[in-house]
Amino acid sequence: MSYIFIASMDVDPDKEDLFNEVYDDEHIPHILEVPGVRSATRYTAEPFEVEIGGERKRIEPEGPRYSAVYEIDGPEVLLSREWIAAAEQGRWPSEVRPYTRNRRHEIRKRM
Repeated sequence: MSYIFIASMDVDPDKEDLFNEVYDDEHIPHILEVPGVRSATRYTAEPFEVEIGGERKRIEPEGPRYSAVYEIDGPEVLLSREWIAAAEQGRWPSEVRPYTRNRRHEIRKRM
């Protein structure tokens, strides 16, 4: 089975550059070393237009601006010693995490 774990959040505007630097250069590389983590990809929410039933609609993002999608072997990966240790390495816990808000987490199982 394959799962994705999605971690979404906003960050204080004055910490956005630091957030992106640490996420890309430290946090993701540490998480990718965890057994059972297959990949990690970051996304930002953006507005878009779509046509449904002959009507064009503009959709504004709801929820957090930033998301990281981790492909993992299963939910148990998130409780492993390795995951817990990786999430606490580097500048993430002290210099970035305190400035994040509107955090959401979810697991999705591949059908």
